[in-house]
Amino acid sequence: MNEVTEVALSTVFMSEAFGTAVLVLLGCGVVANVVLPRTKGNGADWLLISFGWGLAVFSGVYVAHASGAHLNPAVTIGMLAQGKAEYADGVAISPSSTVVYLVAQFLGGFVGALVCWLAYKKHFDAAGQDGLSTLSVFSTGPEIRSYGWNFVTEVIATFVLVYVILVFGETPSQLGPLAVAMLVVAIGASLGGPTGYAINPARDLSPRIAHALLPIPNKQSSDWSYSWVPVLGPLVGGALAGVAALVVG
Repeated sequence: MNEVTEVALSTVFMSEAFGTAVLVLLGCGVVANVVLPRTKGNGADWLLISFGWGLAVFSGVYVAHASGAHLNPAVTIGMLAQGKAEYADGVAISPSSTVVYLVAQFLGGFVGALVCWLAYKKHFDAAGQDGLSTLSVFSTGPEIRSYGWNFVTEVIATFVLVYVILVFGETPSQLGPLAVAMLVVAIGASLGGPTGYAINPARDLSPRIAHALLPIPNKQSSDWSYSWVPVLGPLVGGALAGVAALVVG
C-alpha cells in the first residue's frame, strides 16, 4: 500500500486560491462577454453562460488538484458535515485546514473577479457610460425577488451539486473534472432560472465586494440586501447534502 504524503496547508491555500480565481475569472468572463456592450459575444443566451460556467469549473478543478479542488465553501462544509477524515488525500479535516480552505476560496474569488474586470475594462467603462448595470457580471440576482423562495432555490441547487459530488467520489470511477463540469451545466440549465444559481458563496460574495470597490463609471448598487441569499443558501444546501450523504452511506 502506498503511503499518503501529508499536504502542507500552504499548498492547500495556494491550490484553492488559484483554482477559485480561475473558476471565477472564466465564469464571470463568460457573463461579461454576453451582457457587456460591444463584445464579440454580446447578446448570446443563457445556455452559453451555463456551459461557460461548467467549463470554468472544469478548468478550476485541474488547477486545484493538490487540495482536492473544493473551490466552493459549500463543498468544504458538505465534506465536514459528512464526517470525512480528510478534505483530500493528505489533508486532514481540522479547524485550521477548514479555515485555510474557506479563506483561500474567498480570496481567490475576489482575485478572479478583479482580473475579469481588467480583461473587460473598456467594456465596463462603456456599460457605465450607457447607464447599464454591471452587477450581473460579478454576482447573481433573482428574476422574481422573494428572499425566502430565492433562498430555497439556492439550497436545492447547492444540495444537488454537493450531494452528487460526494456520491461521485464513492463510485468506482470516482469523480473527474468533466463530470463536475457537466453537473454544473445541468444545474444551470435546469435550476438556474430563478436566481442565476450562485451555488457557491465565494463565487458570489467575493465578486460582489469587487464590484463595490472597483472604479466602474456610473456604477449602480451592489444589491447588498440580497447578498445573504447566495451565501447562506449554498452553505445550508452543502451542509444538508453532507448529512444526506452520511445517512445514505
